[in-house]
Amino acid sequence: MHIVKVGPYRVGEGQPLMLMAGPCVLEGYERSLAIGKMVKAICDELKIPYVFKASFDKANRSSFTSFRGPGIDLGLKILAKIKEELKVPVVTDVHEPWQAEKAAEVADILQIPAFLSRQTDLIYAVAKTGRTVNVKKGQFLAPWDMVNVVKKVEEAGNENLMLCERGVTYGYNTLINDMRGIAIMREIGYPVVMDATHSVQTPGGDGAKNGGQSKYVPHITRAAAAVGIDALFLEVHDNPEEALSDGPNMVKLDDLKKLLEDVLAIDRIVRS
Repeated sequence: MHIVKVGPYRVGEGQPLMLMAGPCVLEGYERSLAIGKMVKAICDELKIPYVFKASFDKANRSSFTSFRGPGIDLGLKILAKIKEELKVPVVTDVHEPWQAEKAAEVADILQIPAFLSRQTDLIYAVAKTGRTVNVKKGQFLAPWDMVNVVKKVEEAGNENLMLCERGVTYGYNTLINDMRGIAIMREIGYPVVMDATHSVQTPGGDGAKNGGQSKYVPHITRAAAAVGIDALFLEVHDNPEEALSDGPNMVKLDDLKKLLEDVLAIDRIVRS
């Protein structure tokens, strides 16, 4: 398996489990930073490599009037300040090829949203920056289809790549997880990330916005750890009911430490 570099961290076979966590979208500097500080304190205590996660723009919203974030210019300034304050790497989504180079000036990981995982020009532009690429497997893709995504990134000369599982569409407004997919994608030769919060999302389930079933996040997270993952992706918030995006599928910060302790315990068994 390729060992991927993320700031001072190494991700992959034999490396510590890494956490990418934060609010779905940047909710201003102060609150986003406060969430990051709380997550980092937990990770420092549990000795988990931590990457702050937040998007400067959420382009794939259910409604035109849904909150999307501060935009790329202000968003990257906020991410840069949080990165400096917390002294951790940061990850953010990129939706269009022109955003790639600009986002790479700040972000250590550039993330391809699941809906865009077949967009060749976007993947190539992100990969050409040389930054680590985290590609979320589309809800419409089989895990073995990610081989084609990998080839696109490699064609750009980049092998700093992670593949992310986040569920597959099952009927209407429902996602399910086939845990075989984690093992299948790891066999491709790159680290695999488990996105446990988007996996319990109900796309469009609340009419003009997405719903979610956050109570099942611990179940999916523990199951993924039992299969074997290299990193974990969680959207977290101090008060999910107030979150401006994806609140119904978020982990409440009060519950994060116990969840991570469970994951680490399972991870140690799997690695041994």
